[in-house]
Amino acid sequence: MKARQATGLGRSIVRFFQEYLPTLRGMSRHTIQSYRDGMILFLNFAARDCGRRVEALELADITADRVGRFLAFLETDRNNAIPTRNARLAAMHTFARFLVAENPDHMAALQQVLGIPFKRGARAAPIEYLETSEIEALLAGIDRKARMGQRDYALFSLMFNTGARVQEIINLRVRDVRLEPPCQVRLAGKGNKVRLCPIWPRTARLLKDLIRKQYGGQEGAPDQPVFLNGRGATMTRFGVRYLLQKYITASMNAAPTLAGKRIHPHSLRHTTAIHLLKAGVDFATISQWLGHAS
Repeated sequence: MKARQATGLGRSIVRFFQEYLPTLRGMSRHTIQSYRDGMILFLNFAARDCGRRVEALELADITADRVGRFLAFLETDRNNAIPTRNARLAAMHTFARFLVAENPDHMAALQQVLGIPFKRGARAAPIEYLETSEIEALLAGIDRKARMGQRDYALFSLMFNTGARVQEIINLRVRDVRLEPPCQVRLAGKGNKVRLCPIWPRTARLLKDLIRKQYGGQEGAPDQPVFLNGRGATMTRFGVRYLLQKYITASMNAAPTLAGKRIHPHSLRHTTAIHLLKAGVDFATISQWLGHAS
């Protein structure tokens, strides 16, 4: 069977992520990850829109009309807010500028992509957060007898405890966890800034049990991720979002107020901040704990 040759688009995407963004633009790892997530969404959408496989897409398939339909898809099918929609468009603009420099014969079509405006709208609604009863309902709905349930319970307990970003959680390695007093985790945030975040003893016990079952203990695999997916690989942000939606839906009978809320992973970060404020923790301390939260 003849091996498929890489397309011009495929070669450009490789250079965009391996050379242009990290070297020429000097973008942070988190920004590159965000661009990569957006590109995955766009490529899968474009493949469906064209009726071809992702690996068969060409440069000519990147048109302003298709990007416009992709942005509409983000808002209608994925329920993305305007800021998220605009962030995905910013990534497409950056990619289009990169392509223009390498493929001037496609300049006219790419200039049309660059001409797609960012969407204006009312100020974003306040981020939803979970009340104590809703947090308890969500956690109670996780089957801790199942192996994946044990992982999910530890995952969301840690997120509620620390208010960490999803990427910070899935990047967490075994060596980044201190399970003896003072219990804490080392988080690598935006701009590769590292901070230490305290965790409750019960959260430390959950992590200790999870690490022991996966690796036999901290000494066995210090460089391995704490949270693995069902295939034994590092979890993704999409995977965490899927799990959160699954448990939110399952918890609505126990906590009916969840039905009226639009909850996503960033909501857990906001939840932590709100509960710390309610507990009397000053804003400066909260900001430091959350890594100057946004």
